[in-house]
Amino acid sequence: MSASSVVTMRPYESTDEAAVLEIVNEDGLPGQPRVSAGMLAEALAGRSEVDSGWWAALAPPRTDVAVDASGQVVGVVSFAVHSAEPVGFLLWLHCREDESVALALVTHACAELGTVSVHAFDFATALTRGVEALPVRHRQATHRALLKAGFTGEDLWRYMRMPLESRALLPRGTGRKARKCEDGNFEVRVRDRWGRKVGEVVVGVPVAGTGVLWWISVEERARGRGLGRALVGSALRLLVELGAREVILYVDDGPRAGNDRAAANALYESVGFAEVDRLWFYTRGPAAPAC
Repeated sequence: MSASSVVTMRPYESTDEAAVLEIVNEDGLPGQPRVSAGMLAEALAGRSEVDSGWWAALAPPRTDVAVDASGQVVGVVSFAVHSAEPVGFLLWLHCREDESVALALVTHACAELGTVSVHAFDFATALTRGVEALPVRHRQATHRALLKAGFTGEDLWRYMRMPLESRALLPRGTGRKARKCEDGNFEVRVRDRWGRKVGEVVVGVPVAGTGVLWWISVEERARGRGLGRALVGSALRLLVELGAREVILYVDDGPRAGNDRAAANALYESVGFAEVDRLWFYTRGPAAPAC
């Protein structure tokens, strides 16, 4: 029996909210907040605090659900086209990791998009705190469905997490004061004696006890002096003061990154971060089999 004969598709309705939230939350990753009705509403509207520029370039998304023979919602998919280019985007998909339902949802989205090429899981949605792309170890059925539908996958990001159980466990920081940014995040900058910035770190305000280390950089001329480790220490202590019990981060160490992230990975592992999953992006070009 083909996947498409197992379920039928119809547009998402407001009465589907509870069922869809349950399905989406079954795919929750460690370090990610439980998806709320408000987060779902943002995703349905095509908005996200992370990657907001990408979302603004899309036409309004369409969200459809997969329904089984009893009328129960068993999956959901959201997709959109680019406002100015002939490219389609499979934005997010959840199906309790039932591969037949995943394949039916992917097939349906591709057929409805009808574009020359389709990108899948290309940027972060409002359903997560910055999870850009598909966590393949937690979402193996969806990964297989995409490959069966003619997509090619690419490993992009490392998603890492660390508990913040005690201030005593944190490495020594720089002692620099944090500055609150316009976007609500906090930034710590380090300058040399001439006032030039040599390093910075940006963290997100904790949500449900989880903070995010969004960004850390050290200028090349200041490397090799322990500044990176000190900045991480300052960031972790700041997150504890803001109420975080754990912290997550993302390392763009896939082929697309274009440079070596070995030092960054070694730094994060040395202070206690552990990998949760690898995040993959997918494309289906014009030469790929039709979905």
